[in-house]
Amino acid sequence: MAHTVGIKEVARQAGVSVGTVSNVINRPHMVAEETRQRVQAAIDELGYVRSESARQLRAGQSRIIALLVLDMANPFFVDVATGAERVARASKLGVMLCNSAQSTSEEADYLGLFAEQRVRGVLVTPADLSGRSLTDFRRHGIPFVFVDRVLPSAEGCSVSVDDVLGGTLAVRHLLAQGHPEVAYVSGPMSLQQCQDRRQGALAALAEAGLDESALRHVEAARLDVPAGREAGAALLRMSPRPSAVFCANDLLALGVLQALFAAELRVPQDMALVGYDDIEFAAAAAVPLTSVRQPAVRMGRQAAELLLEETGEAAQSHRHQRIVLEPELVVRESTRWTRRA
Repeated sequence: MAHTVGIKEVARQAGVSVGTVSNVINRPHMVAEETRQRVQAAIDELGYVRSESARQLRAGQSRIIALLVLDMANPFFVDVATGAERVARASKLGVMLCNSAQSTSEEADYLGLFAEQRVRGVLVTPADLSGRSLTDFRRHGIPFVFVDRVLPSAEGCSVSVDDVLGGTLAVRHLLAQGHPEVAYVSGPMSLQQCQDRRQGALAALAEAGLDESALRHVEAARLDVPAGREAGAALLRMSPRPSAVFCANDLLALGVLQALFAAELRVPQDMALVGYDDIEFAAAAAVPLTSVRQPAVRMGRQAAELLLEETGEAAQSHRHQRIVLEPELVVRESTRWTRRA
């Protein structure tokens, strides 16, 4: 195992006290130029790196915030992380990025790790709808902000998108194209986002005078492309086959698109398709995908700003906020087809 050089070895090499080395590192203006140069030469020669984590624990304030998301393979969460990271860098902070993989047990493990590391705060897209993991985490007194989900209590901040509106926009658009019914491909319905998007789809049907039977539902095990291919196969087995599909995210929609291509069906002529998130791949798909756009970078940025406000100098005056952003529908070729009779 490699030896870690300590401050005592630097002091011995430079022929000064440990206190002088500490001053060179933390308060260089207090040390004479010649002594400072001698200590710096020892630091460079020995390869000394100060223990930032130990310094932060002594000061009681970490320079790391944690971001825990459902799926780092989803470009939507990459955009959320980009927004959060920009805010963190501007405040000379780092971001610890972790992936719960939509697992409640992994979420609980990571929250325990964040508590052990005494992170400054946590940005989290919860996998555990019951809130048990966060209930335990609150005991550590570390601030957190919900991202892409509304916090149901007044115990913290949240930044989310109106997913009910998003589902309404998607299905309202498909109905306007003349489709008599719509299939909804969701991820696990234990996720609030999937529930809210279905609620929005039902609201659009109600607007059109249709009941719940006009929404056929396929629940995928995950929110990824392979699960979308499996859902596409399930859609193809339906009789009668739906002419329009709304997917809970773009990765599912891309998987459905692959299944339709494999079955030699045309999009949108044989089946129209709407995704959600408007990730970069949506516009670049073989048939450019109509999608409900979420302002992901903005969401990450605003969540990080709220977290830093709560943990910074203005913490005493901080008031928890619940910010809900509006989605927008981006129409592309996957739904552009002449109105049906």
